[in-house]
Amino acid sequence: MAADLIDGKKLAADLRAEIAAGVAKLKAEKGVTPGLAVILVGDNPASVSYVTAKEKACAEAGMYSREIRLPAETPEADLLALIGELNADPAIHGILVQLPLPKGVSEKRVIDAIAAEKDVDGFTPVNVGKMLIGEECFLPCTPHGIVKLVQVTGMDLKGKHAVVIGRSNIVGKPVAVLLSRKDVNATVTMCHTGTKDLAAFTKTADVVVVAAGRPNTLTGDMLKPGAVVIDVGVNRVPDASKPKGYRLCGDADFASCSEVASAITPVPGGVGPMTITMLLWNTLEAACRAR
Repeated sequence: MAADLIDGKKLAADLRAEIAAGVAKLKAEKGVTPGLAVILVGDNPASVSYVTAKEKACAEAGMYSREIRLPAETPEADLLALIGELNADPAIHGILVQLPLPKGVSEKRVIDAIAAEKDVDGFTPVNVGKMLIGEECFLPCTPHGIVKLVQVTGMDLKGKHAVVIGRSNIVGKPVAVLLSRKDVNATVTMCHTGTKDLAAFTKTADVVVVAAGRPNTLTGDMLKPGAVVIDVGVNRVPDASKPKGYRLCGDADFASCSEVASAITPVPGGVGPMTITMLLWNTLEAACRAR
């Protein structure tokens, strides 16, 4: 039996409708419009596309969006000064600096400069620390979206075994923390490039989150029947039959995994739409907390 598709586009659309309603209510009751500032340094094509999508999503939700584009040669000191100005601007409730940054600019210093109460990406040490100990904070967008994608399948994660493949600071580590927190209560194993016999772990998993950045990291013969697969990867592989000469695929072999899993996210259309959605979620929350 083929696995059910976990439709990230539909879940994102449903959540965005809730967010738009929340924005409208905040405007009507408090006269406050949630504001998001997005800083783009340089002209990385993927980053430009992503920032444009964020701006469009803000407009659709009724939020105020301020896009600030800076040349790649912008000194780090100027970028830090700009963040300081945005930290003090009451019209801005969320600040996002698009990564990666140009060579010579410290991502750590830039992220650390964002006020914790405006860190809607959930990347500052304050929010990461609060997430780790279970305090209220802005949760990182992609990991938060992943948890919601698992939950929409109807699986009760309490006591379930979740395997996370990947240990990045953006996805692997935080999603492992979120899945193990008491409100979710899964038992989590984190695997990575140093893991021996990856299949020995994935074959016992009720949920597998694969975020390794490599096609075919997970195949159907590595899965427990009925497992839920969340594929975070976005890889370009050559495909002469496509107009652009390539196609997108995830880190899981979709064909074989979908024959064993009970539910699986497609690539594209799975995790991707959830990231910007949870960014809007955090921005609305930041605006609500500020008043």
